[in-house]
Amino acid sequence: MQQRNKLYSSSLELTRLRTRAFFLGARIDIREIEQREAVALSPLTVCVGEQGHALIFRFGVIVLVEVTPEQETRFLQTMLPFVSNPFKVPETEEAEITINPEHAERVDTNGILNLKMATVERLQVVANVLAKSAVLAYYEGRVANVFDRIESLAEDLRRGIHPARGRELLREIGDVLLIQTQTVGRVEVTEKPEITWDQPELDHLYERLAAEYELRDRDTALSKKLELISRTAETYLDLSNSRQNIRLEWYIVILILVEIGLALYQFIVVR
Repeated sequence: MQQRNKLYSSSLELTRLRTRAFFLGARIDIREIEQREAVALSPLTVCVGEQGHALIFRFGVIVLVEVTPEQETRFLQTMLPFVSNPFKVPETEEAEITINPEHAERVDTNGILNLKMATVERLQVVANVLAKSAVLAYYEGRVANVFDRIESLAEDLRRGIHPARGRELLREIGDVLLIQTQTVGRVEVTEKPEITWDQPELDHLYERLAAEYELRDRDTALSKKLELISRTAETYLDLSNSRQNIRLEWYIVILILVEIGLALYQFIVVR
């Protein structure tokens, strides 16, 4: 509880908080990190420096609040051993927070988020939204790259051209289709964090921020693109299998004709 009070007192002295989310990799193993003295759990929150804090999510995101660039670099380096399949370039999401109890808790026209107070619960809500937004941004980029390839594939199929490098394309499509499992099973983009379940004020804050960052709309758009990629892959596989079957049938016909030819030859020679 002493650490929790420290967060309150240190944050309330500030009128602006610098917040950055880093999507570092597929997963973060927080079991060893939990052994440190924590400010809060779900997500795990630890102190960084004198006034900074890190909120760590199992699905690969770390949100840093009021952490200097030097502290940021050092802390992320200490976290890398706990990250599974780290990305070469992490996806980031940044937000500037102001503390003003007289203003509504929302994102203004300048993109600045106002909070009435910097409690750990409110920062956890903000961190949840930023973390999910960073994950969506990363997968949106990956899907966009493959979607360009899918459009090219669809155009070739429309013109009756059998695409080259089909196996490589199918491997890439299969890799992207894993996104749906990861976003639904691990990140749960459309689910509210547990901290909001019994606290209406935090629930309203989360709903406002989720709407500002368009979490549900972006998740829906991502799911539709994944569905289209899946249908295109199935169509391509069906066409490939049909082509292979036709080719096999021609091989059989040729073998039959060769066998008939040999039989006629032997019949003529023997006669």
